[in-house]
Amino acid sequence: MRLFLSLLLLCMFTQSVYAESPLERGRYIVEVIAACGNCHTQNGPDGKVMSMHLAGGMHIIDGGMDAWTSNITQDIETGIGGWSDEQIIKVIREGIKPDGSVIGPLMPIMAYRHISDSDANAIVAYLRTIKPIKNAVKPSGYPFPLPENYGPPLGSVPDPDRSNPVEYGEYLAGPLGHCMECHSSPNEQGMPDMENALGAGGLLFHGPWGVSASANITPNGIGQKSDEEIKQMITTGTRADGTKLLPPMGFNYYSNLTPGDLDAIVAYLRSLPPR
Repeated sequence: MRLFLSLLLLCMFTQSVYAESPLERGRYIVEVIAACGNCHTQNGPDGKVMSMHLAGGMHIIDGGMDAWTSNITQDIETGIGGWSDEQIIKVIREGIKPDGSVIGPLMPIMAYRHISDSDANAIVAYLRTIKPIKNAVKPSGYPFPLPENYGPPLGSVPDPDRSNPVEYGEYLAGPLGHCMECHSSPNEQGMPDMENALGAGGLLFHGPWGVSASANITPNGIGQKSDEEIKQMITTGTRADGTKLLPPMGFNYYSNLTPGDLDAIVAYLRSLPPR
């Protein structure tokens, strides 16, 4: 009986810890861990938002591509206000627009394909609350052909085990935060090599801040840093010696990560193979 009561209390506690409405969860994903505004809002050299939240228009010239981030506000003409929930989820997780066209980099579709059904619906619930801003964005141009798709049509994607720090940290740093997309070394095509160089860093980013390179976040890169030092860099963009990290590291968004999510991310990074 005592064991049964203990398990019941643990279950009730776990449910209360994760109890949040889809709108609350969606706000946390969009405005914190996924840092959608880091690309979909025009940002200044310091990475801080300039204007027109989530209305797109950030210009990215890198590797020959001439990309403009899209307007994801509820404006019907220039944003996603006229799209169905299913169409929004499809473009996020599969990279396919309502007209059937495929979006290109830098949208991390290969990571977003693993966003769970409940989190995808939560993202849409929050995006529906974003005020419409009319901002017609230029089409992106690429010096290479885009794929016909990024994989087969998705079925149902389950939630991760949020009670397992490493598993949930992998979900936060992968599908939601797409940390590994930025922090993996580039292959011969200049794309992140997620198979052979996961977390090894060295990907270059050109922006209003100049040129920055992603750091090695495997144990070979952060192994000598304490958990608190790692969390400080993630949430403040400041190293232990006081020097600053450069954008596009979204520390202005990550400053609102929950303590539990930070613990899970650090646990996952500690589990990576040294590169």
